[in-house]
Amino acid sequence: MAVIKPFKGVRPPKELVEKVASRPYDVLNSEEARQEAAGNEKSLYHIIKPEIDFQVGTDEHDECVYQKAADNFKKFQEKGWLKQDPDEHYYVYAQTMNGRTQYGLCVAAYVEDYMTGKIKKHELTRRDKEEDRMKHVRVNKANIEPVFFAYPHKDEIDAIVAKVTAAKPEYDFVTSDGFGHHFWIINDKNTIRRITELFAEMPAMYIADGHHRSAAAALVGDEKRRNNPNHTGSEEYNYFLAVCFPDNQLNIIDYNRVVKDLNGLSNDDFLTKLSKNFMVEPKGNAIYKPNALHNFSLYLGGQWYSLTAKEGTYNDNDPIGVLDVTISSNLILDEILGIKDLRSDKRIDFVGGIRGLGELKRRVDSGEMKMALALYPVSMKQLIDIADSGNIMPPKTTWFEPKLRSGLIIHKLD
Repeated sequence: MAVIKPFKGVRPPKELVEKVASRPYDVLNSEEARQEAAGNEKSLYHIIKPEIDFQVGTDEHDECVYQKAADNFKKFQEKGWLKQDPDEHYYVYAQTMNGRTQYGLCVAAYVEDYMTGKIKKHELTRRDKEEDRMKHVRVNKANIEPVFFAYPHKDEIDAIVAKVTAAKPEYDFVTSDGFGHHFWIINDKNTIRRITELFAEMPAMYIADGHHRSAAAALVGDEKRRNNPNHTGSEEYNYFLAVCFPDNQLNIIDYNRVVKDLNGLSNDDFLTKLSKNFMVEPKGNAIYKPNALHNFSLYLGGQWYSLTAKEGTYNDNDPIGVLDVTISSNLILDEILGIKDLRSDKRIDFVGGIRGLGELKRRVDSGEMKMALALYPVSMKQLIDIADSGNIMPPKTTWFEPKLRSGLIIHKLD
């Protein structure tokens, strides 16, 4: 059973939400955050990317930078740019992209569920990134940014959310990327109780996006539990901030690869080597998008190619072996190009599908990269099958869009 609870959200007054709300800390660099926050003292970047308040080049992992985050969080509350709700609520956060809306519930998720594997992951985390977010949670005594969960959809939850969202939203705005953000507060005590009961019937929830934030939030909560001799289990630090979406509303988009060189091979030699495991079809200079599982798109030398993995090169009964990211990693990146570790090899970079295949073409045509490989996106079913089997996806497999905006809701640990 998945344990969740309502909480007293810390959030901006309605008239300030567009000033405060920001993109997540990990989708932009310090300079981009500096530019986006320019002239806006209320931007959440001052809390989640506090290095922007120091001179250019300041190490974002310096202790004074973390302390600045806490100082700014305190300042935002003192000035009334962030206020805590007096009562515990659940909240609905909906996002609209390309005319399609997905509806998530903002909840306090249970640390113990993460520690015992009831909150399931599909990616490895890096210790340095975990430690960075742990410091941020510790110093602020809060989960400033939510994590993005999926849950097995339930008709009754859909009906509750539909009823809540029939009313006028508390927040309703469109960001510069064209995505809509809509937010409601659930006040009714019976509705709140029923949501808690319905989640308690679920065997598991799944981290869709935010593995490092999830790990950091849970580890700090666990640390506080172990360090408190008077721990009762009811403390707020036993919970962390998540926005939970039904699995049937989520789309995963493609996550593509660009590579700097062909490992000493000519273009023709590379294509010949590919033909051992793939059917290689030239597609000319018009952008070619993969059209099915096990079909890939290659851009090389100003030309697009369709690559279709041959029978016997993959295992459809293996939740990891069936993934196109596994096929391409094993048979192209490793076997032909000698790229063994996607996490550390500097010859490869990754491009989220939100940027389109034109971005792959641009990076190759500019001479920065030698070739690009586009993959057919992973399905939610594949992600859940892998998490349920206890397996881990290869790095850079899933890209969720739209990303959650930060600053709509914050969860304090005390």
